[in-house]
Amino acid sequence: MQEVNNFLILIDSFIGSATWFPYALLGTGLFFTIYLKFPQIRFFKHAVKIVSGKFDRKDLPGDTSHFQALATALSGTVGTGNIAGVAFAIHLGGPAALFWMLVTAAIGMCTKFVEVSLSHKYRTKLSDGTMAGGPMYYMKNANFKFNGKKVNLKWLAAIFAFATVLSSFGTGSLPQINSISSTLLATFGIDQVVTGAVLAVLLALVIIGGIKRIAAVTSKLVPAMAIIYFIGAFAVILFNYENIIPSLIAIFGDVFTGSAATGGFIGANIAYAFNRGVNRGLFSNEAGQGSAPIAHASAKANEPLSEGMVAILEPFIDTIIICTVTGLVLLSSGAWNEKHINKFEYAEIEILEKQYVETNKEHKNKIYLHINDEEKLPTYSGELEVVDGKIQNNDDFTFIHSRSFADNIMVYKDEGLLTDEVFTGSVAITNGKVSDDRPIKFIGESLVHSAPLTALAFKRGFFGDWGQYIVSIGLLLFAFSTAISWSYYGDRAMTYLFGPKSVIYYRIVYVVAFFFAAFQDTTIIWTLSAITIALMTIPNLIGILWLRKDMKKTIGEYGDFFEENFPGEKHPKFK
Repeated sequence: MQEVNNFLILIDSFIGSATWFPYALLGTGLFFTIYLKFPQIRFFKHAVKIVSGKFDRKDLPGDTSHFQALATALSGTVGTGNIAGVAFAIHLGGPAALFWMLVTAAIGMCTKFVEVSLSHKYRTKLSDGTMAGGPMYYMKNANFKFNGKKVNLKWLAAIFAFATVLSSFGTGSLPQINSISSTLLATFGIDQVVTGAVLAVLLALVIIGGIKRIAAVTSKLVPAMAIIYFIGAFAVILFNYENIIPSLIAIFGDVFTGSAATGGFIGANIAYAFNRGVNRGLFSNEAGQGSAPIAHASAKANEPLSEGMVAILEPFIDTIIICTVTGLVLLSSGAWNEKHINKFEYAEIEILEKQYVETNKEHKNKIYLHINDEEKLPTYSGELEVVDGKIQNNDDFTFIHSRSFADNIMVYKDEGLLTDEVFTGSVAITNGKVSDDRPIKFIGESLVHSAPLTALAFKRGFFGDWGQYIVSIGLLLFAFSTAISWSYYGDRAMTYLFGPKSVIYYRIVYVVAFFFAAFQDTTIIWTLSAITIALMTIPNLIGILWLRKDMKKTIGEYGDFFEENFPGEKHPKFK
């Protein structure tokens, strides 16, 4: 599994984690923000009116209402990115990473407005009467020109559709159930296999019904899960009210310097905080990825821009509101930079030559440079001698886990139980990684991240230990609804590539993969997710930039339509 993760990391280093990727994403959104004169600000109030149903008519083409389309799209974005993703971003890049998540969302509001409007404009009615849309349809149906000649972008549409199928697993299925099962195991002691089996059956029952059943379920789940989550979150923030201002200072104060070391957090440079914040911001709100337009294509509307208006609200709700609340919970509680007892993931273990002491400033600075890829230190190869679970080697190595010094490490036989027998023997280490094939596990104190970190933070509020149950329930609803929505994105992509008959086979594989991901390595799943996100985003950004003039024309056409059909209504300037 370690070799698989290393291979995935190598691939991701050229796309999602590459230096150019966040600049391409933010650059596209910033271009449209200026080119279209800040539509996320100008049209925000109008978007609220549209989603409230003020301008709805029953005879409009489509399968769902504006609110249901928004709820379906939100259920696809509001998930582990809001609970686990924020914790992962702060764990990697510190509080400054949250700032870049918010910047990504503010600019992403415009990006999503553009991609949804264009996708809705070129949506297609299928033979079964349902609507299908998304970037693959505007790439296929729009009038693309280069040097005055029409260009066929069906090949780009096929790449996007294929990437959507992959991402439905990498974004919608695998990390969602993995986060659910990990949290339920940590909170309630429920076996991950049991969690996967039960939720896989429920998932199958929902997605068989298609978009109408999906919309009906998600439009009820989204409000419910938001209420539950906010109650628990503010119980922590208000309980630690004296840390609110320091938390805000940490978010905005270290933006151009990187996050400084504090507690068990060794620190992160500005480049790492920026990259991780943008990357996790995209995972959270999916602006530019091209997924939400697939959900919005089903909305009842005869003007594509009206649905684009609705999409403006998604990154605002998903990232600017929910992710900020999660970030304040993590920072105000103090859980993010403290070490906690946890099971060490092999992919996050690194054993270095020589002993470095955390209290030694010079040693800590060397580790800082190492984990931020500035000056790499030599790794350890050899054997760890273990007696009754305790490592006997004296001072010839340093154990790093989860980007922090690991303390009080114990080694156990891994028999899949909550309490296993202590291990005695030698453990082979090669180039800093555990290369022993025997089923053993390391448990000790280190920083934690993702959903388990958020669950720990929620315990530090008015509800005490009960707070972790709110995270578990919230994550269950958040992540499960995301898995539901992404199954729809995947089946629309399969329909585009192979026709309607392929959908049933896709759904079977989707449910089976959902089950198996419940008990797989978390780190590998997050790495796979980052790759599939990038594979969708790149062709989508190319397409919407190509259609920039088409987008500006569409805004003008909507202005004419609105003035003609709603002459007495106040509206923003569309031209």
